Amino acid sequence: MKDIAAQIQELAVLLLRRNFFLSTAESCTGGLIGHLLTNEPGSSSWYFGGIVAYADFMKIKILGVKRDLLDRHGAVSSQCVLSMARGVSNLTGSQVSVAVSGIAGPGGGTMEKPVGTVYISWRVLDDTWWEKNIFSGTRQEIKTFTAHKALKGLLDYLNMTGR
Repeated sequence: MKDIAAQIQELAVLLLRRNFFLSTAESCTGGLIGHLLTNEPGSSSWYFGGIVAYADFMKIKILGVKRDLLDRHGAVSSQCVLSMARGVSNLTGSQVSVAVSGIAGPGGGTMEKPVGTVYISWRVLDDTWWEKNIFSGTRQEIKTFTAHKALKGLLDYLNMTGR
């Protein structure tokens, strides 16, 4: 398996080849995805930036997530990350976006959504999809697993579809 730096370099090549820009909407990772992306020299030519919407009011105010969606499904849900991915794309004008929301722990978990529950959503042009994950480990490990999975999911899609 490639390390994260190699995956980001490959992602950069694919985004540049398609003239796509990427934006991120992060909750539980607190900006880690943006940090990893901007470790790559030249990332300003394919990464617009990201929004760290840790609190619900940021998801609502900045990303356009509807209050009733959060009331019905919660911030840790497929509905929320899909809305976050659309919201950050609309805000930045990017063709590609990634959004994450989850429970990194050590507290905050429930029977329905235990610690390590993370939803990731991706958007490439008009295609939007999501995935539920249950990671285990420390808070930092869950954040790292989430960031790596979010970037690998996007890379896999771009390689598979040729979009």
